[in-house]
Amino acid sequence: MGQSRHHYESAVESHLRGRRIPFISVNEARRTLLPADADLCATEPGPNGDRKTVIKSFDHVIYGEPTNLLVDIKGRKVKAGRTAATVGRLESWVTEDDILALGKWETLFGEGFRAAFVFVYWCEDQPPDALFQEIFEHNGRWYAVRAVLLEDYRKEMVPRSKKWRTVCIPTARFEEISAPLTSSPSLEFRGKTYRVGVGSGDEVRNPRFAPALAAR
Repeated sequence: MGQSRHHYESAVESHLRGRRIPFISVNEARRTLLPADADLCATEPGPNGDRKTVIKSFDHVIYGEPTNLLVDIKGRKVKAGRTAATVGRLESWVTEDDILALGKWETLFGEGFRAAFVFVYWCEDQPPDALFQEIFEHNGRWYAVRAVLLEDYRKEMVPRSKKWRTVCIPTARFEEISAPLTSSPSLEFRGKTYRVGVGSGDEVRNPRFAPALAAR
């Protein structure tokens, strides 16, 4: 994984741990939650007929209430000087393959799991509260987070580049349908705080324990 992408994921992981919200990586999720013979391929129409491809991985399963999120993290950079008036210009593009793959994962995991894109913005300056509702600092960098369910993204997406097979959400609509990640009414999601035992007050520091705790 390239370093440029890795710092976005590391920032989100640190943020989730700080909020005591359990999560596991995609590899751990596949081993723990999917059958060994799960079909990890998708069929796409092509100029020479349908083609079957291995679906792209997502990043994390985040455990919460009333649903768990299958999260694909999209890192974007916000240059210095952004203001609340320019919030609608935040990048929200993904590829058509991202849409197809995340939809396949949502089907594979089934009931109790919903797919979402999490846009993580690396801000050159500390972002104002008027621009974002969820901001945090990690390793000397400022980040802001906006999340949108795959279902909602599909409804609003429009073509961005035919050549690169990308789509995006119109600026005004993206501001309306995206929301903070860890406490988001519009996502119907509340990150689940997790602890060892019942009433012990001891935090679980290893996210590998999350599936067992979430099942209690």
